[in-house]
This record gives sequence, C-alpha cells and structure tokens, in this order.
Amino acid sequence: MITLQDIQRIFPVGDQQVHALRDINLHIDAGEYLSIMGPSGSGKSTLLNLLGLLDHASSGRYCLDGEDVTTLDDSRLARLRREHIGFVFQFFHLVPRLSAAQNIELPLTLAGMPAARRRQRVQEALAAMGIADRADHRPDQLSGGQRQRVAIARATISEPKLLLADEPTGNLDRASGAEVVGILESLNARGITLLIVTHDPELGRRAGRCLQMVDGAIVSDSATSTTLAPR
Repeated sequence: MITLQDIQRIFPVGDQQVHALRDINLHIDAGEYLSIMGPSGSGKSTLLNLLGLLDHASSGRYCLDGEDVTTLDDSRLARLRREHIGFVFQFFHLVPRLSAAQNIELPLTLAGMPAARRRQRVQEALAAMGIADRADHRPDQLSGGQRQRVAIARATISEPKLLLADEPTGNLDRASGAEVVGILESLNARGITLLIVTHDPELGRRAGRCLQMVDGAIVSDSATSTTLAPR
C-alpha cells in the first residue's frame, strides 16, 4: 500500500538546514498495524504528516496504492487525503462551534454527499462510537474521551484505507485512552491500515510492527511479540 524510497525532509532554519527525515525506506502492506516511537524531535510526526500528504519530501519517492504522489499538485493531493486518509490527533482539532454530529458530517459535506445520506451515515457513526446521546453537544460539552470518539468518527466517516493517529491517547486519562485504543484496533481489524505515533511503550507494543526513530532516521523496524488482550 505504501512505499517510501530514499525520503529526505529538510527544513531551512536561518542559515542552516535541519534534516527532519533522513534516508527513509519503508514498505507498509494494506491492513497493517504499526506504531512509530522515538524521542521528541526524532521525526515521528514529520513522517506521519508526509504519509498523510500534509507535507512533502525534499527528495525521494512516495508511492500510495501504486501511485507516485511525490509530484502531484495540491488539488490532487487534497482529493487523495479526502478519499483515502483519516487523521486522529492528540488535541482532537474539532470545530468548537459545531456539534458532535456536525463535526462528523463535515468531510461528507465537503465531498458533496446528499444531505439525507450524510445524516444517515452520521447517525450510524455516532451509534458505533457509543455517543449517539451526545450528537447535539459541542466539543466543550464533551469529555476528552468523547471528543476523541467524535474525532475518530470524523476521521473514518469517509471510509479511508489509511488511518494516521498522532498521540491519540496523550491527552486522555488511562480509562478513556484504553477505550480509544480499543476503537482504533477494531477499525484495524476491519481492514483499515493503522499507524500510531506514541511515546507510550505499552501502546507501541500493541501494534504488530514497531518503528523506532532517532534523529530523523528509522533505526529499528521489528515485529512485536505482544499478544493483544481481547476487548
């Protein structure tokens, strides 16, 4: 599904250049579950942003589903993001003035789906996340765990092939974090390719494969031995 070849990402900082990603070579099959770990500043989020087409490589080649996306224009990249990639962030990034249902509906509205079909899909998503009774609540009226469920529903309402999660439990208490991890893993079990950036070793070991990054480079790429507990 994903192939990165000799990827470099360099940022100019004053009169110097910062190598955020160095010589990244990576292949990810459809349906895999990966964690990406490493110290702060190691390039984890930069790699996730590049995979999600929110950033671009300074050099190298990125193929997504067999298509070289390295040189695509902004409109084509936006379409690929909208149709194939979902994002879940530590701080939710919900629209404050919109209700839970309206936040979830937003990608479908942007895609031009008819209103009746949008409402049906949103109700199904709310029910699947266990927050149907919070449909009309704004983000500031929801708990952290509920906000992350809304964010996951919004990220997956368009049925993406790839789900990218950047510290999805980092702003949650332990119980809420465990619930969110269970939701993400259930989505992976249904065939969505799942990549999680995390500082949490326990969460990192839950993935089938773990990448370790240091100074912009992948220094370890290994299968994990942890057997997932049933949820």
